[in-house]
Amino acid sequence: MNRGAVVLIAVVAACGTERDRSVTGAWAAGGLSFDVAGYSDWSAPVNLGSVVNTPFVDSDPFISKDGLSLYFVAGQGRGGSGLRDIWVSQRASTDDPWGPPRNLGPTVNSAGQENSPTLSLDGHRLYFASNRTGAGGFGGFDLYVSRRRDKRDDFGWGAPVNLGSGVNTTADETDPAFFEDEATGTTILYFVSNRLGSDDIYASALQPDGTFGPVTPVAELNTPFNDAQPAIRRDGLEIFLSSDRPGTQGASDLWVATRASTADPWSAPMSLGSVVNSPPRPPGVEQSNDFRPALSFDGTALYFASALRPGNVSGMFDLWVTTRSKLKGPD
Repeated sequence: MNRGAVVLIAVVAACGTERDRSVTGAWAAGGLSFDVAGYSDWSAPVNLGSVVNTPFVDSDPFISKDGLSLYFVAGQGRGGSGLRDIWVSQRASTDDPWGPPRNLGPTVNSAGQENSPTLSLDGHRLYFASNRTGAGGFGGFDLYVSRRRDKRDDFGWGAPVNLGSGVNTTADETDPAFFEDEATGTTILYFVSNRLGSDDIYASALQPDGTFGPVTPVAELNTPFNDAQPAIRRDGLEIFLSSDRPGTQGASDLWVATRASTADPWSAPMSLGSVVNSPPRPPGVEQSNDFRPALSFDGTALYFASALRPGNVSGMFDLWVTTRSKLKGPD
């Protein structure tokens, strides 16, 4: 058994016993502690504004390692190749505002729908989901990867390649996320599939031949409800997700789980609470959604999409960001 398989077994070995708690304020309650993480509480979210957001669908953000490229998905009203395309907004420094978004073009985007763009840590691979026809698809949404030589060229992506039957099925596979353990060389792909009915989070280890190994559900993160869109901190000790499990304020909320080491199972997820998640809407109307969290490389900014949130530029989906500070340790 290779190291990747050992780590994967440890990742999914145990499940939490309490799945529907939500908290605000004291994160140490219920065994979920930010003391190890060393971060402050999340701030009130800020809308990314009318340069990035439009009256159309803007969702599924992902922030590059250097913080200078924001990948996301926009709806057909914005133009492009299909129903939903991948776009990118750039900025010269992390202190500058985001520039006008540009479509990645027909090499990456199809006549169908693309979603959940995700960059590898080295910046040379773009993973995403698509329901495009042909291209070796298995039906529904599949996971694809596109490669580039220059990690600074946001428009240099090559033709996408389907990740194959080790990951993809005739059901929907979406929302790729990665934990790349630089100490061991192990890479774990987290993704979402509805192969058993509702959306669940799965994991697979990258093999030496470049394929992904056996797929296993991450039991401690999943419920009978929809659990999706994982985003893992680069040290592998904190994971964010969206879920409509009991305890949400709207249709779906953002949740977080932690673990003491990468060999431990995840804690039971806990809601990010009312500071971050949208307030409930009146009974009888469509409820708000908070989804597709994307964590910055330094762990201090969390981008996400929100539908029907007060302050949205659009009538539906906008991109938002919440921030936190890294606390100083004892002298």
